[in-house]
Amino acid sequence: MPRAEARFLIGATVSRTADKWFIAIQVEMPDAKRIHTSESQAVGVDLGVKALAALSDGTIFTGSKAGRTTEKKLCRLNQELSRGIGAKKGEKQSNNFKKTKMKTARLYARSANMRSDETHKITTELTRKFGVMGIEDLNVKGMMKNHKLARSIADMSFFEFRRQLEYKAKETGTKIVVADPWFASSKICHICGEKHDALTLKDREWTCTRCATRHDRDVNAAINLRNYAVQSTA
Repeated sequence: MPRAEARFLIGATVSRTADKWFIAIQVEMPDAKRIHTSESQAVGVDLGVKALAALSDGTIFTGSKAGRTTEKKLCRLNQELSRGIGAKKGEKQSNNFKKTKMKTARLYARSANMRSDETHKITTELTRKFGVMGIEDLNVKGMMKNHKLARSIADMSFFEFRRQLEYKAKETGTKIVVADPWFASSKICHICGEKHDALTLKDREWTCTRCATRHDRDVNAAINLRNYAVQSTA
C-alpha cells in the first residue's frame, strides 16, 4: 500500500535510551485509504505463551521471546551492579561500574526493540491481509498475577499487540471482533461444537470425545475465534 505524503510538521520530541539519542517527528497525514471490502478474508488470532500467536489458517508466530534471550546475561550484569552499589555514599563510581550500568541499559533496550519490531511487523501483516479478525478479550492484569506465567506474558507483550492491532485496523478497514471473556475458544471443538471443560493449559493437543477430531489447542482456538467473528459481522 503506497504511503501518503505528509502535509504539515507538527512537532518533534528528543529522547535518550541507554547511550543512543532519538528524535520522533510528528506530522499531519491524510486519512489512509482503506484496503478491505466485505469480501475480504476473515481470521482468528489466538495469543499464547508457547507461541505468540496462532492463526485459524494454521500459521504460527512463535515470538522472539526477547526476555528469555537476554535473561542470563542480564542476570549476570545485575549481579555485578549489585556488588558495586555497596560503595559508601558519595563515593565516586568506578569506570567499570559505569560500563556495566551502560551494558545493562543497552541490553534492556535491545530486548524492548526486539519485542517492538516483531509486534509491529506481525500486526501490520495481519491488518493488511485480513478484513475481519476475531481475538480474545484477555485479562492481562489478572494473568500477570500468576507468577508462573507472568514473565512469559510480559515477554509476549499481549497488551501492546492488541493496541497495535486496533489502531492499525482503523487505517486498513479491518473489523476487530473481541470475543466475550467467557468464550471458551480453546475448549470447544470447532467441528462438532462439543465443549471439553476438563482441558488444562498443559493440554497442547487433544481429541474430541464426540467426533474424534484431533486438535492443536491454539489453532482450534483461533478457528473458533474466526467463526465467532464471522457470525458477529454477518
